Amino acid sequence: MTQDDWSTMLEGHPIFTLPKGYGGPTGLEESLELSTNTLKKSMLEGPSEDGLPLSGRRQVMVLKDSDLIVAAGCELRITSLSDSKLGRSTNKSFKVLNTPNIQFGIHQLALNPSGKLIAVAGAYQVAVVVLPRTGYSKLVPSSVDCKSIQVGSFYHYSHSSSPIAKIEWHPWGEAGSTLMVMTVDGKLREYDISVDTEEPQQILSFVPEKKISKSYLAEDPAEREVASFTLGKGKADWGPLTVYAVMRSGDIYAICPYMPQNASVPSSYVHALECFISAKQEFLSQGTSSGISALSTLYDYQRKYVTALLKQLPPGTVYPAISRSFSMHPPMTIKSQPMRQGPFLLQPSPRSLEDSEGGDATDITYLAFIRDDDDEDAGETERLGVVIVTHQDGKVDVCLDVEKVEARWESKQDKSQDLPMLAVYECIDLGLISMLQQTSHLSSGTPILDLLQANHPVLLMDPIHDDTVYVYHAFGVHVLDFGDLLQCLTSGLRADDDDGVALNQALQKSAGTHVLPLLNTYSVDRRCSNPIIAISIPNDVYLSYSILILTSVFRFTSFPLNLRTDLSFSRTAPDLPDNNKTSETEDFLAPIEGPSAYISLLDTEPFVPPPVLSRPSGLPSNPRIAVGTPNTKTEFVLTPETLRYLGSTIEGLTSQIHEIILAYKGTEVRAELQAKEFERQQQKCSTMLALIEQLGGSRNSEVKERLERIREAYRALASRLDHRLQTLMQQASPKLSEYETKWFEELRRMKAEIAGAGRYDEQSLAARTSLLKREYDRILPSLNDMAAKEAERKKHLSESGLGLSQAFQFGERSNQERTKIAELEEEIVKMASKLELSLARPPSLRESP
Repeated sequence: MTQDDWSTMLEGHPIFTLPKGYGGPTGLEESLELSTNTLKKSMLEGPSEDGLPLSGRRQVMVLKDSDLIVAAGCELRITSLSDSKLGRSTNKSFKVLNTPNIQFGIHQLALNPSGKLIAVAGAYQVAVVVLPRTGYSKLVPSSVDCKSIQVGSFYHYSHSSSPIAKIEWHPWGEAGSTLMVMTVDGKLREYDISVDTEEPQQILSFVPEKKISKSYLAEDPAEREVASFTLGKGKADWGPLTVYAVMRSGDIYAICPYMPQNASVPSSYVHALECFISAKQEFLSQGTSSGISALSTLYDYQRKYVTALLKQLPPGTVYPAISRSFSMHPPMTIKSQPMRQGPFLLQPSPRSLEDSEGGDATDITYLAFIRDDDDEDAGETERLGVVIVTHQDGKVDVCLDVEKVEARWESKQDKSQDLPMLAVYECIDLGLISMLQQTSHLSSGTPILDLLQANHPVLLMDPIHDDTVYVYHAFGVHVLDFGDLLQCLTSGLRADDDDGVALNQALQKSAGTHVLPLLNTYSVDRRCSNPIIAISIPNDVYLSYSILILTSVFRFTSFPLNLRTDLSFSRTAPDLPDNNKTSETEDFLAPIEGPSAYISLLDTEPFVPPPVLSRPSGLPSNPRIAVGTPNTKTEFVLTPETLRYLGSTIEGLTSQIHEIILAYKGTEVRAELQAKEFERQQQKCSTMLALIEQLGGSRNSEVKERLERIREAYRALASRLDHRLQTLMQQASPKLSEYETKWFEELRRMKAEIAGAGRYDEQSLAARTSLLKREYDRILPSLNDMAAKEAERKKHLSESGLGLSQAFQFGERSNQERTKIAELEEEIVKMASKLELSLARPPSLRESP
């Protein structure tokens, strides 16, 4: 048993036993399977309030750290996976959360961001349960009393109310207590559990009220029923304040801005949104189009909204700085309600699947195009998102959010609003129709494709890798890997070109979304399936990274997953030109023209292992089959459908075996080629080392001798050149010119002045300099003695110096004497002026310049 095999560790765990009333006869277990018999009953009864439905959104298993919580009917069960992994308890057991207020069948579970509350939803009712603290597993009783609160009992209570479509906790809700409840009628109600559990704080309407009209209006009921909703994402735009909703008809609507009544918003987002709006207003001020006035009014409203958010930040909050979350409330400066935008234009129109009449939309999610290592150069890529929509027939639409939704408010003046647009990148076929078509029609005439009416695919994001999405439905689980798509879009958007050539090349080279079937719950011989009712992925450091799957008959299956350290190492980006890299290479070392001195046996591109041999996710290449419960024992019957299924399976395995053999041979050839290339490189390195040794030995001495000969030849040539130049000058001008004569006379005069007329000329500069040096040497000892005596006198004065009071008295007496002297000088000057005598400057003025 491996450490990461949860299927083995949790095998036979009592937490996965069927609820009371379903664990007895085989017929009761068959009622939990999706077949043509149960389909009719399920479609006629509609949403079940007490039982386990076969259709609709199901998520009855969640993970809180290392605790596994499972909903079985009206009962909540909890157990610790860490105890099971470490083998602390030999007896596998679980605790029942005693919640008397929950008297309805639980269809959905949602754990709040803090992990202290869990929201439970049935077909029509919603409740919140306070989870027990750590250490509950050590209690003796088999049940743990937990506080449970009914939410919105006036709006979500009985069959007369609208069914629940989806529940979700808002990630920016203060203290993680903001619960969003979407009902089929298009009402999104926000409940703050810490304030009021009965009345919603806000209500968003995605379906307008019907207007009474006498004229006939053809309208599809599916256009007024919401299937699911999701929240947008982004860093410096309106994405986090946007709510997307998809109707059963496939129409997508959005409302922006939406913020919880009591929200905790990061300060960095508010500052980034302010910069985003300022940039748009500055760009708009430079334009001259006719639609500037309408956009200017819209941007003014957006500016007021963001300014109201900035005023709620504490004083001194600046940007850039460490981001912190602060409590905020939706601004009330704008009285108008946020406008419902849509339906979105899907360009080009999504294609329909072959042999499909079209299925209703079931779920929607928003995939963020943001990575942690994109902070420095996020630029264009952070504004691109992916919207994924699933349908009953197994179609998954992948749309690029190229024109992100902006905040808009209802206005009577501006009625002509352009519809938002989503670029349809691809339509994925999960292969459900082709799988069902392998089964022949029943004798009763019921088409097997009618099982798709009870199919409800649900999307689940991977908590660790944002580029991985899981789709679970009535026939199994599929994995959608968007890594290659996002990597190609990143390379195309970051390429430095304005005409979009690099982006087009990236989109053409992209292989699209990688679809991998993980689990198959459809039985070919029995013509039935066990719908998947929950999947969970541990996001705890003490639990291994894996996926946990639960079927409608409470059969548990798990698959270990592989962690990826960096997307760039596991993905291969398209070959796009990198201008910066090319320029740096050219500046560093320019290649020599002509053929290369060494040609490698290998290609310039690195070797990529064949896809059949590499499994980055760690998932099996063939889906595992999980039909019925582990205790189900039925006799195997060989039928034509079984033979066809076995034949197709063997054919698929045979083709995979051939692919593996070819990949092995290709890899072996590559290994041999690399070994030969390694030998050639060793030989080339030996040759280069011998050449380097030769250059540093004998050839080095030869080069030095040659350089010495060149220097001697240069000296001889320089001497000959000087001699030839002198000869030419004498031939050109044999006598000195007037200026040359004056110059030589000036040189003779300067020589006589410096050196003197004779040997004993005392007036020469040389003699005077010598006399000065002798006098300096004679008086230098006496000067040194005087300097030493002065230093000694200063030292003596410093040692026997006056005190502070004495120095102050001497200073005062000196100032008085100086004043008297100044007065005498003035009197003498006045007397001299009267006698008209001229006097010299007083001693006090002589010192000054």
